[in-house]
Amino acid sequence: MSIRIADARVVPILLAPDLAASTRFWTERIGLPIQQQTESAVTLGAGAGTSIRLSASTEGTTDSQTQLDLVVEDVRAAVDALRAKGVQFEDYDSDEVTTVDGVADQGDAYVAWFTDPGGNVVGVEQAK
Repeated sequence: MSIRIADARVVPILLAPDLAASTRFWTERIGLPIQQQTESAVTLGAGAGTSIRLSASTEGTTDSQTQLDLVVEDVRAAVDALRAKGVQFEDYDSDEVTTVDGVADQGDAYVAWFTDPGGNVVGVEQAK
């Protein structure tokens, strides 16, 4: 049997020092359903048959770069809906990135960022 890795389903893993808090955040505030749960990991359903795995971690992420992008059709509507659920978006004002009401014009996309309880930076992105 021939296996094509290019056909494999990809499941991004986000580190979670407090797995319960991260699970509550992603299910209650972001709105993703739990697909599978163990003592050390929670897999959440996302769009188009994809999923995200939260993995228990003693340290969490120390990287301030974007860990995951959620691609949406309307970034402003997504930001407004998530803010209504208590999600706080990052504001940036630098030579590289400037946000206006939480959203940056990145040239080919509009992007907003939030940080989950594990310290993972997540982008909400709309292609132009």
